[in-house]
Parts: sequence; structure tokens; C-alpha cells
Amino acid sequence: MDPIQVDFTGGSSGKGKGSGKDAYLAPKKAGLKTVLSLVGTVLGAAIAYYFMLPPLNFKSTQLYLFLGVVAAIYVVLQALLSGIITKPEYGAYVKKKALIPGAIIALLAVVVGIGMVISSVVFRAGSYSRIIDVDESKTFAGDVAEANFQSVPVLDDAAAAALANRALGDLSSINKVSQFELSGKFTQINYKNAPVRVTTLAYGDIFKWFKNTSTGFPGYIVVDMVTQKADLVLLDEGSYIRYSTEEHFSKFLMRHLRFKYPTCIFDTPHFEIDENGEPFWICPVLDKTIGLFGGTDVKGVVLVNAITGESMQYSIDEAKSEASLQWIDVIYSNLLLVEQYNYHGKYSGGFINSIIVQDGVKVATEGSNFLAVNDDVYMYTGVTSVSGDQAIIGFVLVNMRTKEANFYEVSGAKEYSAASSAEGVVQDYGYIATFPILLNISGQPTYFMSLKDTANLVKRYAMVNVQNYQVVVTGDTIAECTEAYVAKLKQNNIIIKVDIDEIKEATDNQGSDTPDTPAVPDDTVKSITGAVKDIRSAVIGGESVYFIRVEGSKKYFKIPASDAENVVILNVGDEVTILYEKGDGSILPAKEVQ
Repeated sequence: MDPIQVDFTGGSSGKGKGSGKDAYLAPKKAGLKTVLSLVGTVLGAAIAYYFMLPPLNFKSTQLYLFLGVVAAIYVVLQALLSGIITKPEYGAYVKKKALIPGAIIALLAVVVGIGMVISSVVFRAGSYSRIIDVDESKTFAGDVAEANFQSVPVLDDAAAAALANRALGDLSSINKVSQFELSGKFTQINYKNAPVRVTTLAYGDIFKWFKNTSTGFPGYIVVDMVTQKADLVLLDEGSYIRYSTEEHFSKFLMRHLRFKYPTCIFDTPHFEIDENGEPFWICPVLDKTIGLFGGTDVKGVVLVNAITGESMQYSIDEAKSEASLQWIDVIYSNLLLVEQYNYHGKYSGGFINSIIVQDGVKVATEGSNFLAVNDDVYMYTGVTSVSGDQAIIGFVLVNMRTKEANFYEVSGAKEYSAASSAEGVVQDYGYIATFPILLNISGQPTYFMSLKDTANLVKRYAMVNVQNYQVVVTGDTIAECTEAYVAKLKQNNIIIKVDIDEIKEATDNQGSDTPDTPAVPDDTVKSITGAVKDIRSAVIGGESVYFIRVEGSKKYFKIPASDAENVVILNVGDEVTILYEKGDGSILPAKEVQ
């Protein structure tokens, strides 16, 4: 049957409203199909909400996207139900039906556009610069405590993951060894006065999810950042972790949160444990403090028990001050803190100044790390000028629970420049440096980093003086590294007082519980004794390196002066014993020169 002519409301054919230049063709039962489109839109909106999980908050751009999707669903259903794919003559009808949804989408776009403008840093630079309060009156030597090597973390995420993967073998005790893997998301916290990284488990694949989701995850992993010991903490059967970012459907953490707190804008949740080892998800609640969409800050936190799913919401003041919540170490993410500091550093002099004059404009360097200070976790990042040079003008420490921020004026090398210097000393081994941590060693700002092999296992340690990154040393232990560092500083007429025996005592158990192999396995270490036939030196990566050949050998043995100070006084003819790593080539790395 041929289509009939109707008016916009889906009435019968005829001349009237549907005639003349405004006439259009509509399908049969257009009114019913409109009702079906509305019903389908409601169902589509419910499905979209279930998966998109937008906060019902006008300060969230996700809400506007969701509403736009709902409007688009209605238009698509009207088009499909009208049969426009096979009968394009219904195009005018669908266009009419799309007027209101189209107007809604346009209105949403206008609101978002206006919101972006009134939130723009161009007009609100002063507000952005004040989003974090930074104290710049303190000095490094006076405010930053001397390094306590019992709380200095020596691992990064990759090294912690390498150790944590080994701990997964303990799942064999409950016949679950092949069912789970690491989630890959670590949180650094202070647990029982020690810096640790904690992480949850993930299902090995979808089939293992089907098999295990009814009971959940049997435990979590704790990696001690000082001793390098990784433990799988198994929970009591029946008390497994049921709510996680690795779960699906109703036990997926973000969905669990959204249905309980529909208006909250959440930052990425992270995993922590309290002092009793009880697992929790810490879920920061965000607010947009500048205009409609700008000035992201934390206004509260929701704690979710990872086992039961029970939750409690606290204001930011409660989270900072209540004694029962002091075990929480991370409320502000390092990404948010770096963003806020960059706003402060860029726009304290106004937006125009940040672009043209750039007087006093500074930004965080590329990367950050974490320090344990007085049972709190602090984010560390260097600060550099916007000119793009390879030097820092200072660094920032920010408490990740309270957002207390301090800037310390210290000039020197950027972190990655220091890491490159350290890697240059051990280039024959191919070790990779972790992102440096800034320590106070007898008043000297010092970059400390671990040196890892290709398996992400820590093999050595390095120290680089911030103000003179030519002063770089390595050592098999922290005590050896510190002792070499002190000697190096003295060679450069920088006199400091460090109690090496105290450092040895503080670090003598460091790494004793990890199954790592030594830097050079015992069966690969050889020795040679003889008179020095030839000795040469070169500066590599800012370090003096000596090449020694003894009588009876055609090979040269290479060793940095920081690893064997006596080489600087060796002469041809002196009797030496060299411990070296077996290998090919005419130059072999030495371990010791005696």
C-alpha cells in the first residue's frame, strides 16, 4: 500500500497541516512507532548508563555526553522504525522527529562550550594558581631530614611487579596457582612503619573469571620497598575480595560506587590496607572548583571494604583529621598533584606572563616518585624553568594525604640526566636506573636510585650529587654506595660527615629475603693475579674508569674508581689480584682490585 500523507503529529492524510510546502510522508502507525521509539530510548538509556556510568552531576562532561547519546538513540530508533533505509521518502518525517533531540544536543553542546570558556585558564589564571598552597620559605638542609635508609624505597613499579609475580607461586597452597595474575596497579603506602607497595589480583582470563567470580580473589600482594620481600597475603576462605576494579557487572567497583553515589565524580580508586591488613578501596571524590569544569580538586573520599562492599563517605577535612582514618596514605593522586603544581608554577604571574614574558614560570619535571616521611607518603618531583634546559631549580614534596606542599630551592641536574649518568657507569652490564629519589646526605642533596637488570631485578645502587652530577658512584649495597659517595665528595673537596657503620647496620638485612641472584653469580667470577703491565684511565659518564692489564694476560680489566679507590694509586709493576666477570672480548668488567 502506498504511504499516506499526514501532519507532524502523525494524523490522517489530507490537505491541512500536512499539505503544501510543509507536507511530508510518514509511515503507517507513526504514532505507535513514536511510542516504541520512546520506550526503546528508555531501555537504551538504561543500558548506556549501566556501561558508561556517568555521574549525575552538571560539573561532569560525562553527563552531557550521556544525555547526547540518549538523544541520538531516539533519533536512530525513529529512523529505523520508519523504514527510512528502504524508503528514503520518509527522510522529511525523520527530520521532523529529530528536531527536538537535535535541539537538546545543540543545547548540551552550548552548555559545555560556555562551561569550558568560563572555566578556561585564560580568564581564571589567578584561581588556577591558588588551587594548591605551596610553601617556598623552607630550605633543603634545614627542613628535609637526613636520609633514613631503613625507610628509603629501592624499587619502582616494574621491579615491584617482578617480585610480586614470584609471590604468585604461593597460590599453589590453595590450588589456585594458574587462576590469577597481577592487576598491574600498585599503591605505595606506609604499612607498620615500612614503605610497601600493595596490589590486588586479576583473573587469568574470562574462563577463569567464570570459575572463580563466585568466591572472588583469595588475597593480595605486599612488596616491601626496602627489604625487597614480596608476600602473598591469603585471606580466610569465605572472606575473599569480592569488589574490585578487575571484577565485572555488579561487583565491578566503579559500578558499585555509581549506584550508591550517583552524583559523585570519582577519581581513579586505588587499593590500600589498614594496619590490620584489612583490604580497602580508597575512592577520592572530586569537585570542579573553577567555573563549571575547571580546577579539579578532592572534596572527600569514599572507603569501600573490598571484601564486603560496605562503604562510607567522608569529607576531605574528616579524612585528614579523624584519628581512625590516619592509616589512609593516598587521597590525592600524584597525577592530580603534578597538575595542580603546574597550574601554580605557570600562572602565579598571570596568563599573559605564562606565554610571553614567562617571569618566574616553572613546571614539574618529567616524572615523580614517592618518599616515606613521618608515617606519611610524599610525592617528589623536580621543578624546572619553562625554557626546557636540563637543570632543576628546585623540587617539591607534597603530602599525598593532606596536600601540604613545600618547595625547596636547589639547583642541579634533572632526574633523567642523573639517571643517565648512573647508567653510564654500569653500561657494560646494561642496567637501567629507577626514577631517582632525592635524599639529604649530610646536607648534600643527592639523587639515589636502584640499578635494575633486564628482568627488573635490583642489582646495584647509585648516588649522584644534584649540584654536581659528575659526582656519581655505584655500589652492590647501599652502605658500599654511600661509602663510595662520601669518598667521591671528598675528592671534589666537599667534606661531609656520614656514619657508614650506622648505614651498614640499617641496611644489613636489605634484600636478604628476596630470591634475587647477586649481580654476578659466583660461578662466573674469576680471578687473576700478577704485576700490572699497563694501566689507563678515561672519564665515562662523569666517572673515572680504569683499564688494567696484568702480565700473562692480553685482556684489560675495567673498573670505576668509585668501586676500587686503590686503583688511582696503582703503578706499572704493582702486584694485584683482580676479580672479574667471565666473558668474551678484550675488555672485561672487574668486580674488585686487591
